[in-house]
Amino acid sequence: MKKIFLFSLLLCVAWFAVAQKQDTIQKKTLTEVSVKSKAEGLSRLGGAENGQKMGQEVLFRAACCNLGESFVANPSVDVTYSDAAVGARQIKLLGLSGQYVQMMIENLPCFAGASSPYELNYVPGAWMNSIAVSKGASSVKSGFQSITGQIDVEYLKPDKEQGVDINLYTDSRLKTEGNAVANLHLNKHLSTELLLHGEKDWMHHDMNKDGWHDSPAIGQWHVQNRWKYVNGRYIFHGGIGVLREEREGGQMPDFTENPFRVKLDADRYEAYMKHAVLLDYEHNTNVALMATGSLYNLQGEFGRRTYSTKSKDLYSRLMLEHEFNERHQLSAGFSLLAQGKDERVWPVRVPEGMVGGYLLMDQQPEVVPGAYAEYTYKPSYKLTVMAGLRVDRSNLYGAFVTPRLHVKWMASDAVTLRLSAGKGYRSPHAWAENHYLLASGRDVTVSEALTMEEAWNSGLSAAFYIPVGEQTLKLNAEYYYTNFKNQLVVDYDSDPTQIHIGMLEGKSYSHTMQVDGSIDFDEELELMAAFRYNDVRCTYGGQLMEKPLTSRYKGLFTVAWKPYMGLLQFDVTLQLNGGGRMPTPYRMADGTMSWDERFPAYPQLNVQFTRRFRHVSVYVGGENLTNYRQPIPVINASDPWSGTFEPTIIWGPVHGIMGYAGVRMNF
Repeated sequence: MKKIFLFSLLLCVAWFAVAQKQDTIQKKTLTEVSVKSKAEGLSRLGGAENGQKMGQEVLFRAACCNLGESFVANPSVDVTYSDAAVGARQIKLLGLSGQYVQMMIENLPCFAGASSPYELNYVPGAWMNSIAVSKGASSVKSGFQSITGQIDVEYLKPDKEQGVDINLYTDSRLKTEGNAVANLHLNKHLSTELLLHGEKDWMHHDMNKDGWHDSPAIGQWHVQNRWKYVNGRYIFHGGIGVLREEREGGQMPDFTENPFRVKLDADRYEAYMKHAVLLDYEHNTNVALMATGSLYNLQGEFGRRTYSTKSKDLYSRLMLEHEFNERHQLSAGFSLLAQGKDERVWPVRVPEGMVGGYLLMDQQPEVVPGAYAEYTYKPSYKLTVMAGLRVDRSNLYGAFVTPRLHVKWMASDAVTLRLSAGKGYRSPHAWAENHYLLASGRDVTVSEALTMEEAWNSGLSAAFYIPVGEQTLKLNAEYYYTNFKNQLVVDYDSDPTQIHIGMLEGKSYSHTMQVDGSIDFDEELELMAAFRYNDVRCTYGGQLMEKPLTSRYKGLFTVAWKPYMGLLQFDVTLQLNGGGRMPTPYRMADGTMSWDERFPAYPQLNVQFTRRFRHVSVYVGGENLTNYRQPIPVINASDPWSGTFEPTIIWGPVHGIMGYAGVRMNF
């Protein structure tokens, strides 16, 4: 009844907003005219790399509480829950999980190791100005990690127009959230910005009545202070941030006398700085020094198992860019990456390393110095060739070379072709990135000898601009192939009594094909449709198989209607997520199989209504209006202390219909 009452209240808010329309849009004599630029929407990256940039206009088409929810209407990126225990969301790009996507905040790497499973929840949506998603092996400037792509988030800047932005949100699950962004210009050179975020889940949710939290209750606060200084040829950016988060899940508090608890406490501290000096205006010659560092502490409880880590990350880059002329450009520089972590896992079964029941992993820090050069050749506006090469040396894994190539050719004003090929590497973080598996009833084992992950990625895309009456139909077709030479593999299939994490023994690859199209009608109506097919396979126990819990295809259709000069906006997003393979099932104690061999396709419908006033926007919406839920997200929920208990196999939504409402204010 509480949810029905709250959802009715949200509808009343929407009715009230619509009722104000007559007073706001009637004709009046203007004494002052204010000209404002249109909010940045969805655009294709202009360089040789294939990708898209999403501005606030696109981000606000959904609730966009954090980075994970900003990809609801994106045809390339999937966002799913990794498990029903910690509720961490993960992205998939080109059919592969998010650790193969390099996460960046304003061109600086972020969220490595143990923080990476929660990275999508650590970036508040109200702080973001835009998101750039590039596919395939990206520029060597950013490092060697990008294998399937790169996501770069731009925050709101300290030197934007002075003021305060406030965002308040609540939903039918009684989650509340508040955000504030305030910036101040101290003088014509110096500006500062304060970013605040807080969220809290006030209720425990068990929609399928199995005695388990559908997802953990989260409490988080996040603060950042950012500065910008510009004086002549010199530019400085810098900032510090603090984050605190608690997650509490597992069995419902009143369900049993001995509940299986899942609890995580995390603290993160970060700082960054950028210095840039423009040496030559004519040739755009500039030198820049940038660095970022973070400390991350995590304490996790998974029933009788615990995991804790203290990780430290440092990245710095010195770079020089120079344009010889319009045809020839060069970027070169040095980088230093340092990562250290101390981990504790208890209890866990491993061949060696058990000390007092704990697996102790006071690991030697990894230090990777490197150098790169990237050359861009533009013989005409129709052709761009960007070739880059990196040489890095890890003190743990040795030296390695990263070559990458991007080509863009405008065959005509209506056709643009892009080609990319390159290599990517990743240092394995077996426990840090997969600690949520400790919630499983199975034994979790990790191979002793881990080596660096290595993969080739190549892709071809074509963009077409087709006149349709007075409008333009934008079509895009692309194909990407990723081939792993070495990979960290999570193996559910080989042994029904354990989950094994180890290095690839055999083949692993993905084929991804996508077609999408969009068209705008008179700046009021925007339509977009997309279809993607994935063929992702990996070797488990000597057998090449479909990668489990990966949808074979995805269909997407979106509508954005903005009547009355944009004062009203209706957004509809319909997804069809294709079925896929489940991990190899096993027989339960009662003789039944643990789950089906495959999971089915399922639809999801999201709708949002927005009413804009001069300094205020009110939005009301609903997610998963098709009310589709994974029937059994927690296997053997009645006996969590058994070896057949399994909460980590999630392929679909765990929540049904959810209504929400919020307000955005600008002063």
